Amino acid sequence: MKPKIRVGILFGGQSAEHEVSLQSAKNVIEALDKEKYEPILLGIDKQGKWHLQQQSEFLLNANNPKLIALNKTATNVSLTPWRTESNIQVQGNGGSQGGVDVIFPVLHGPLGEDGTVQGLLKLAHVPFVGAGVLGSAIGMDKDVMKRLLSAASILVARFIVLTSLHVQKKKSKNKNPRKFSVGKNCDGIEFEEITRLLGLPFFVKPANLGSSVGVSKVHLKDEFQKAIDEAFSFDTKILIEEFVEGRELECAVLGNEKPIASLAGEIVPTHEFYSYDAKYIDENGAKLLIPADIPERVLKRLQDLAVHAFKTLCCEGMARVDFFLSKDGKLYVNEINTIPGFTKISMYPKLWEASGVSYSELIDRLIQLAIERFEKEKNLKTNVF
Repeated sequence: MKPKIRVGILFGGQSAEHEVSLQSAKNVIEALDKEKYEPILLGIDKQGKWHLQQQSEFLLNANNPKLIALNKTATNVSLTPWRTESNIQVQGNGGSQGGVDVIFPVLHGPLGEDGTVQGLLKLAHVPFVGAGVLGSAIGMDKDVMKRLLSAASILVARFIVLTSLHVQKKKSKNKNPRKFSVGKNCDGIEFEEITRLLGLPFFVKPANLGSSVGVSKVHLKDEFQKAIDEAFSFDTKILIEEFVEGRELECAVLGNEKPIASLAGEIVPTHEFYSYDAKYIDENGAKLLIPADIPERVLKRLQDLAVHAFKTLCCEGMARVDFFLSKDGKLYVNEINTIPGFTKISMYPKLWEASGVSYSELIDRLIQLAIERFEKEKNLKTNVF
């Protein structure tokens, strides 16, 4: 009998999306084909420690998204490069726990989805699911992402970037601040100037976070400073972005060199916008319409644009591309998510299910794509002579 492939499921992490990662990992582990794969559960707590988990008890309050937590009583482990058939070893308190053949990062946000873990795994010479270092880093930073999309003639909402350094300059009474520039950094932070450039309402969000964490919709001047402070509590760089009135559509992309796009889905929030609570806490926070009720020509345009964005941002493996369809028929790319949610109500697996790819088959394809990429890169020359 062919030996099972040992898959390290890496989840948790130190970002504000820690709890979302736990929910996603729970579903990935349950869907993994146990006849073909042996899951090795690697949980990262909020302090950055790695734990070897037992499937029966790796989560606390597993069915409560508000209280879900990592069980930290497990064995502390580290990953050690090991150039054998198993490319990496899990080292625990009691010595080696054996080799892992491929890593499936189910991490969301900074220190997991932003290229840091991907760089570690690449350095350790181990196959891993999803985008590489560059694609992950680009996909995490909404500022850089939108600049590259714009350069590729892909329509994005107008935005302003603000860094904590600029705010410090403002507080120090800098007498010569630069004027605001849409899509560029700015030193000032005047509500009236923002509304002149972007209109009302507008969004304020951390540049390097997902799941709508730290995002606020600003309608009035009284809401502005609170929104700025909230976003800066999660990141040192934030975006102030125009509100695009229209339908929220999403498309899933799968593949390496020849990616394919799924059917589209539509999100109809019952909250003010598709907030963290609407996504993960309130079961009635939004209606997910899959497939979206859009004309075939719009679907084709959206799918082509999703693949174009995927390639433009150097993505591999998987990504979910989020769009706004305005009332005048324009398609805006809102963002790309290189490790999309895998919870039971997440759009990425649901879109592929509607497109004829089951949850279990999707996990299998992603693992195989990771191994294929690794084998291809392994053949690259490392010597000049």
